[in-house]
Amino acid sequence: MCDDFRRNLPLFPMGTVTQLTELTPRQIRYYEQQGLIHPARTRGKQRLFSFNDVDLLLRIKSLMEKGINIAGVKEVLREQTQALQPEGPPGPVKADLSKAEVYKLMKRQLHELSPRPNQSHLIRGELARFFH
Repeated sequence: MCDDFRRNLPLFPMGTVTQLTELTPRQIRYYEQQGLIHPARTRGKQRLFSFNDVDLLLRIKSLMEKGINIAGVKEVLREQTQALQPEGPPGPVKADLSKAEVYKLMKRQLHELSPRPNQSHLIRGELARFFH
């Protein structure tokens, strides 16, 4: 399975993202209103963020801390996105694994990433609903 596919899976609710980024929910909603991020929504309209969304929020936060206004942030992100675009048309994206296999793989990888036993609280806590 492609790493890009995994990094775009919407997994994190707003509370987890606010802890990871140290941004307030209001700031995150503002960045969404400005079109800087586009989190997925559940049927109940809850925002779910991917790893890429969290990375983007951290990049936005860093730029804002450097004194760049929202228009400048938009321009910087637009330029970065254009620089990363491939020349030719994109090929079809194929998911090799089922949803259940993706969750099992991610659970195993999260366990491997936690160096201490008490750091696996993400599996038992915030992310537990994804691993049945």
